[in-house]
Amino acid sequence: MADRLTETSKFLSYVLRHQPQAIGLALDSEGWAGVDALIAAAAANGRALDRDLIRAVVDTSDKKRFAISPDGDRIRAVQGHSTAEVAIAYAPAEPPEQLFHGTATRFLASIRAEGLIAGSRHHVHLSPDIETATAVGRRHGQSVVLTVAAGAMHRQGFVFHRADNGVWLTKMVPPEFLGEAQ
Repeated sequence: MADRLTETSKFLSYVLRHQPQAIGLALDSEGWAGVDALIAAAAANGRALDRDLIRAVVDTSDKKRFAISPDGDRIRAVQGHSTAEVAIAYAPAEPPEQLFHGTATRFLASIRAEGLIAGSRHHVHLSPDIETATAVGRRHGQSVVLTVAAGAMHRQGFVFHRADNGVWLTKMVPPEFLGEAQ
């Protein structure tokens, strides 16, 4: 069952964050899709989903990547979108003084030159703790954790948001606000 949950989570990430059109699914501007529409679109593309499996993925996700509406009729990814039709209106939030970003060592030269940029995503993702950032960095190779002077950035007018799962979001982090965690 764990493999099916992982596989379904990856599928949901793909269609709810990046390519809903790959299965003919439409997301609203806040990233929501109807659960029934998701199940039907997945079935039309050869993937069997049901409400119980979707709920199990949402409930067991360690990173809390997805949310189901209170009425249970809609689902969305809480952050990480790269699709143009989604523009979640996160409320601005005051960040802690320091946040963290996990990456692979092979990206350090570029990051030191350009800072952290969102790339194809809407935001740069920042972690509230070193442990989470380390785990994120490991997904991309040999991990390194960068510190982000989020409080100083905020005082200089940079806007931060906090997604429902605790991930901090901002449009970019200039190199002068970056350090390396010890």
